[in-house]
Amino acid sequence: MSRAGTLDLATGVGGKIEKDDVLPAVELYEKYHVCYGGKEEERKSNYTDMVNKYYDLVTSFYEYGWGESFHFAQRWKGESLRESIKRHEHFLAFQLGLKPGQKVLDIGCGIGGPLREIARFSYTSVTGLNNNEYQISRGKVLNRLAGLEETCDFVKADFMKMPFPDNSFDAAYAIEATCHAPDAVGCYKEIFRVLKPGQCFAAYEWCMTDAYDPKNTEHQQIKAEIELGNGLPDIRLVNAQRATETEPKDQCLEAIRLAGFEVLWEKDLAVDSPVPWYLPIDPSHFSISNFRLTIPGRFVTRNLVKVVEKIGIAPKGSQRVQAFLEKAADGLVAGAKKEIFTPMYFMLARKPATAE
Repeated sequence: MSRAGTLDLATGVGGKIEKDDVLPAVELYEKYHVCYGGKEEERKSNYTDMVNKYYDLVTSFYEYGWGESFHFAQRWKGESLRESIKRHEHFLAFQLGLKPGQKVLDIGCGIGGPLREIARFSYTSVTGLNNNEYQISRGKVLNRLAGLEETCDFVKADFMKMPFPDNSFDAAYAIEATCHAPDAVGCYKEIFRVLKPGQCFAAYEWCMTDAYDPKNTEHQQIKAEIELGNGLPDIRLVNAQRATETEPKDQCLEAIRLAGFEVLWEKDLAVDSPVPWYLPIDPSHFSISNFRLTIPGRFVTRNLVKVVEKIGIAPKGSQRVQAFLEKAADGLVAGAKKEIFTPMYFMLARKPATAE
């Protein structure tokens, strides 16, 4: 798992956005969100633009601070962050029962860290679906460096309208990606359509738990910070006790069942994680191996970004991107400590063998 260096961070901010257009893109992105007066309806109706801007702006920061796999993981004692991330990906492959030679779909694949790991682990061919051109171009470079360009590829498309024939894949998965979908049922229906009958889909979803109180202003603020810092139109509820006609008791399970899937099992894996999943981004925790994510590491990165923006290597607006990512990290930690948020609600579901 490689990490981008300082120069990659400085020159990568903005992705495919022209350097002079980065600051206006940041301003437009911020306006989509509650913290800046934005509305959920606007985020959902403009989700393609919002999510694309988000990943153009943040991908170099993600790779610099986190590596190639942009997700969290349940973690065991004595296990490093990188080891836990790999095991989290291996667990997914194991649950899907992947076999050599199968065709697998990674929905919302980022720059391809998980798909490369899963392809190596299971000897499968993995196609990464992504609607962000910059991430795909970066992923193709990393595929070549890993020697996986023959078995791993990328397709640029919206996961709400996939360009694949029906019954194309032997398995499919999404790692903290379908949370970007404006309509969970529509997204899961597309996954259902391209999956072969009798085969499985597995997902790690971002959710607000049943401890979340939508009337609690502190909870509302935490949720808004997570949405702002992670390009989300909304965050679905899981096991919600305060169900209404418009908000089912469990929005993820409800959606995946409405799409036609049989749910084999589901569990919030954050609940019994021996080491808190949020530890790498908790400012009260210090780690040499994850120095860039600590308070001193944030300070160094913040001032580095300030300098490279001032001398013109990084585009104007880079500091603002770094700032809302810090705010997002604080929101994630606060949500985790209050047990109102999870990034790893796991679902394993199967398309019925008799499905047309």
